[in-house]
Amino acid sequence: MPTDLLLPLPTQTTPSQLACLVMVDLVGSTRLAHQLPLDHYVGLMAEFVQVMILSFEARGGQVLQHQGDAVLGLWHEQQVSAAILAALEAHERSARLSLAGMLGVSLKVRSGVAMGQVITGMVGGQLSAYGLPVNYACRLCAAAEPGETLICDTAQKSAQLEQADYQPRPLPPLHGFDAECLAFTARLHPNGTPQTGSHMKAG
Repeated sequence: MPTDLLLPLPTQTTPSQLACLVMVDLVGSTRLAHQLPLDHYVGLMAEFVQVMILSFEARGGQVLQHQGDAVLGLWHEQQVSAAILAALEAHERSARLSLAGMLGVSLKVRSGVAMGQVITGMVGGQLSAYGLPVNYACRLCAAAEPGETLICDTAQKSAQLEQADYQPRPLPPLHGFDAECLAFTARLHPNGTPQTGSHMKAG
């Protein structure tokens, strides 16, 4: 590939930071692409991405990238609970998209949350992040069932989210990661308040 076609690398070296990454992916987008007229499909994807971006930003996250049916966001280490909450809220927000209701389709997402050291920088005019948590969030998202949020053990231990439950979740083999990876299924309480004895404390 000619080097003049490559995007410029970040001009400054940014120190690594501990961050929380959230990947949200729309389930069945290819099926929808076959099912819907193209203009309706494009409108639906645009509304989905816009709602996800706004909801991430409302919880203090920075949107790193989106690829039609998936959105990746970053939160600082002090915002782990907000990141998990954004991942959990994505399910209801996507299910309530107005255009989906008008088109008579039901939307479901899956989400993955990972925490660790990353380096951020501008590439091609867009904020990007590099590090294993980016890949791990993507792998957890891919491993999640429709309607499920999977979070890594580091994020679970760091969270102070009293309105959520965490249940250990066996993982399938994750490409690039060993079998010792631990994950939890996170769920919001139906009434938004803690349930005595059901919340797994961090640590």
